[in-house]
Amino acid sequence: MFFILAEFNILRPEPGLFVWSVLFFLIFWFLIGKFAFRPIANALLKRENHIEDALVDASKAREELRNIKSESSRLLDEARAERSALMSEAREQSNKIIEEAKEKASAEASKIIEQASVEIENQKRAALQDVKNQVSLLALDVAEKVMQKNLADDQEQVRLVNDLVNDIHLS
Repeated sequence: MFFILAEFNILRPEPGLFVWSVLFFLIFWFLIGKFAFRPIANALLKRENHIEDALVDASKAREELRNIKSESSRLLDEARAERSALMSEAREQSNKIIEEAKEKASAEASKIIEQASVEIENQKRAALQDVKNQVSLLALDVAEKVMQKNLADDQEQVRLVNDLVNDIHLS
């Protein structure tokens, strides 16, 4: 048996061994192809499809992100424009309210000044009337005292009455 091994050479194989080796290799290849290569190929195909789907999803997400950014930018611009319009409108309203308040205050001041002028005029007339009344009373008192002194005798009283009657006819 040792001689059989001694004559064995790897470089010079025997035809029977070669046939058996090829036969085992083909059986092994068939079994590996059926039970290993197909599942591996299917797993690789699934992985490739999964990667393609992930790339498509990433592309969609990137596109959606781009759309969201543009939408966000547009909304931000609209919000700024709206804020600017509101601020402008608020300024206009504020200026309008201030102008109305100024006009109202001016009208109120004019009315108060007019009322004060009317009141002053009324007070002035009343004071003048009072002064006239006081002067009239004073003049009557003075005239009464002068008349009492001058008309102490009857002849002067008769002459005064005649003068007054003559004055009445002349007027």
